[in-house]
Amino acid sequence: MTTMTAARSTAPADRPRPGLRERKKIRTREAIRSATYDLIEEQGYDATTIEQIADRAEVSPSTVFRYFPTKEDIVLTDECAPPLLEEFRARPADEPWPESLRQIMHKAVGLGVGEALEVTRLRCRLMADVPAVRSRMMESMSEAGQSLAEAIGERTGRDPQGLEVRVLTMSLIGGLMEVPQYWARTDFREDLADLVDRALTVYEHGLSS
Repeated sequence: MTTMTAARSTAPADRPRPGLRERKKIRTREAIRSATYDLIEEQGYDATTIEQIADRAEVSPSTVFRYFPTKEDIVLTDECAPPLLEEFRARPADEPWPESLRQIMHKAVGLGVGEALEVTRLRCRLMADVPAVRSRMMESMSEAGQSLAEAIGERTGRDPQGLEVRVLTMSLIGGLMEVPQYWARTDFREDLADLVDRALTVYEHGLSS
């Protein structure tokens, strides 16, 4: 059996190293994720239970739920999102915000596939094929859209809760949600970073004539 190891959470060089307690939490989260990925590969998503995940990860079911409220969250939770939003805010003030977004999305793709390509592909397959995962993804992306709207509002000087910013942000979120599903449904033939670029180009310029 090939073990699918979750991509490790790494702190940037300019951030302090996590303390012992935080490192233990990170290891527990990684163990739960790795156990989940292995079980899904072995027997499918629907057949995989929280009890099985807990047993494989050598933790209690209550511990699994403490880290991940639902099974879908184990697959979808992305610890890169908050730092990437921080980086969006840290981009040069005179840089057009779509370009800032493109740069941090490139970094997000690199973080996602750099350490565990097989895990990234599994997650994308589940987004495309499992309605429960896709539904939870829509919920989590909507939450991420709130944070992105705040960042875009700061950059543009507009009300982040105004209709225009909300429509702009949620249109972007909806488009980006299609990228991993398209990638999976086309058997991962194309480069994921190129697909993200194409999606952002459509978002900025519309369909070419």
